[in-house]
Amino acid sequence: MKLIIVESPTKSKTISGFLDSQFEVVSSNGHIRDLPKTQLGVNIDNGFEPKYVIPKRAKNIIKKLKEKVKKAKVVILATDEDREGESIAWHLVEVLNLNEKTKPYQRIVFHEITKESIKRALLNPRKINKNLVHAQQARRILDRLVGYKLSPFLWEKVAHRLSAGRVQSVALRLIVDREREIENFVPQEYWTIEAEFEKEKDKIFAILSKKNGKKILQFGIKTEKEAKEILKELKERDYKISNIEKKQIKRHPLPPFITSTLQQTAWQKFKFTAKFTMRIAQELYERGFITYHRTDSLNLSDEALKQAEKFILENYGKDYYCLRKFKTKSKLAQEAHEAIRPTDVQRTPEKVSKILDKNCKRIYELIWQRFIASQMSPALFFNTKVEIETLPKDNLSHYTFKSQGQILKFDGFLKVYPLSYEEKNLPALEIGEFLKLKKITPLQHFTQPPPRYNEASLIKELEKHGIGRPSTYAPILSIIQQRNYVKKDKNKRFFPTEIGKIVNDLLVKHFPNIVDIKFTALMEEDLDKIAKGQKDKENVLREFYEPFEENLKRKQKELSKEDIAIEKTNKKCPLCNSELVVRLGRFGKFLSCSNFPNCKYKASLNKKNKNK
Repeated sequence: MKLIIVESPTKSKTISGFLDSQFEVVSSNGHIRDLPKTQLGVNIDNGFEPKYVIPKRAKNIIKKLKEKVKKAKVVILATDEDREGESIAWHLVEVLNLNEKTKPYQRIVFHEITKESIKRALLNPRKINKNLVHAQQARRILDRLVGYKLSPFLWEKVAHRLSAGRVQSVALRLIVDREREIENFVPQEYWTIEAEFEKEKDKIFAILSKKNGKKILQFGIKTEKEAKEILKELKERDYKISNIEKKQIKRHPLPPFITSTLQQTAWQKFKFTAKFTMRIAQELYERGFITYHRTDSLNLSDEALKQAEKFILENYGKDYYCLRKFKTKSKLAQEAHEAIRPTDVQRTPEKVSKILDKNCKRIYELIWQRFIASQMSPALFFNTKVEIETLPKDNLSHYTFKSQGQILKFDGFLKVYPLSYEEKNLPALEIGEFLKLKKITPLQHFTQPPPRYNEASLIKELEKHGIGRPSTYAPILSIIQQRNYVKKDKNKRFFPTEIGKIVNDLLVKHFPNIVDIKFTALMEEDLDKIAKGQKDKENVLREFYEPFEENLKRKQKELSKEDIAIEKTNKKCPLCNSELVVRLGRFGKFLSCSNFPNCKYKASLNKKNKNK
C-alpha cells in the first residue's frame, strides 16, 4: 500500500476518487506541530532554533498516521505547494521519522487537483524543499519575536491584554494615517459650467473646458462670483462646432485572478471578507474545481490556454478569441505557479450550479468568467469628441465647450465578463455647424476627503507596498479586528478605535521599524530570498532581532505607564475623594481613581462614538 498524506479531509476525499486501491489517502488536518502558546519557543542563542510542540488536537492524528505508516511501502506527502504546505510536509517527515533507512518518502506537488495532475505529480516526486521550510520558519519566528516581546511591553506600559504584530501593525498604521488625513481634510470649493445645446430636436450636453484657448483646470473656477462672471460672457453668444474627433477605442480584458485581486473583487461584488473568500476558494480547490488559490503569479499553463481557445472558438467564434499571456508585476512571484483558474473550462457555472452551494457558485463563476475573458478579444467602442466654441464678440473672452459620445461596436470579452460602461449617443454633427444654446448651468463642487479603507482597498494598498503575501492578506485583516484596534463603519469601511490609535502612535514613536512600510516590505523580500536560497535564515533573523531587542530594552527603562496611559483630571473620586484620572483599557479610555487598587472606582467617559 502507498500512503498519501494531505492536510485536508476534503482534499483527501477528492484525490482518493482519482486513484486505485493500491493508494490510501489520509489527512493530517493541517499543522501537526507549532511553537508553544505559553512561551517564546525560540532559542535565540542557538541560531533562533524553534522549539516545536505537538498540539493536543494533533496527538491522536499522529498516532493514527504512525500506524498507517508502518503498513505502507512508501509515504507520499502531497500537501500544498506553498511555504506553509512545504512546512507541514517537513513536520510530517520529522514526527513520523521518514527517511531512507526507516521509511522512504516522496514529496509531490501540483497546482490543481485533477486526475491528470495527480498522476503527473506521482511520476515526478522530489524531496522536501528546505529553502521553503526555512522561509516559513523565518516568518513564524519573526512574528513570534515581535508578538511575544512587544506585547508584554504594551501590557506594562499601556493596558493589559494588548498585543502587537509585525505586519498587522503596518496595516493598522495605514488605517490610522488615513483617518487622520480625513480628520484634517479641508474641503476646497470649485465650479464647473454645463451647457445644453440643441440641434433640431436633439439635445447635446457639454462642459466648459477652455478659456481663450487654455484648458480650465479643476480649480480654475474657484468661486460663485467667478462662475457668474463667465456666465455673463456666455449668454447672448453664438456657438458653432469647431472640431470633431472620432476614433475607435479598445478596452482590454483584465488578467486572470491572483489571490489579492480575487479577494478585492469578491468584496466589491459580494461584500465577502478576505477570510470568507479564502474559505470558499479553499473548498473549490480541494474539490478540484479551481487551481491553487494562494498565488501571486499570472502565469497560465499551455494546457489551460488550449482549453480556453477551444471553448471560445466553439461557443463564441473566432472573432472573440485572442491569445493573451500576462506578465506578473511582482519580481518575486513564483512563475512556476499559475493564476487562479478553473481546472476544466467545460465545467461552466451553469453546469456546476447544482453541485455547488450559493457562495461557492458565486466565487467559481467569477474565476471562470475572468479566466475565459482573459483570452477573448478586446471590446471596441466608437468614441466621438466634439468641441463647441463661442464666436468672437466685442472684447469678450473666447470659450470652448467639450462633449463626448461613446457607443459599443463589438462586445468582445464583455460577453463573458461584464464591466460597467456608459453609452452616450451624439447626433450627426459637422464642423462649422451652428448650435442653439438652450440652457447654461453653473455647478458648485467641493473636494472630498480620501475614503476610509475597505477590505478591497486595504489589500490593494498592502500589495502596492509589497507588504504581505497571498497567504497573509486575510489573516492581517482578521487580526486587527479581533484585537479591537479597528472596526467597520456603516459602509463597512475600517476606522481605528481609540486604543488602536494609541497603540499605533506608541509604535510609530518608539518602534518605528515595526510600522515602517519600506522596512516591512524589505523584510518580505528577505523572506522571499530565503525561499529561493539567496539568503540565510539565521542572518536575516539576527539582523532584525538584535537592534529590535536593544531598542526594546532601552524603551523599557525610558517609558512609564504614567507617560503613556494616564491623564490627570480636575475631578474627585466620589468614593474616596482622591483625584480621578483617565486610564487606558483594552477597549479605550475610562475614568478611574488615582488611588487604585485601594479604591476600585471607575466610570465610562460617556463619549459618543462618532463613527457609528
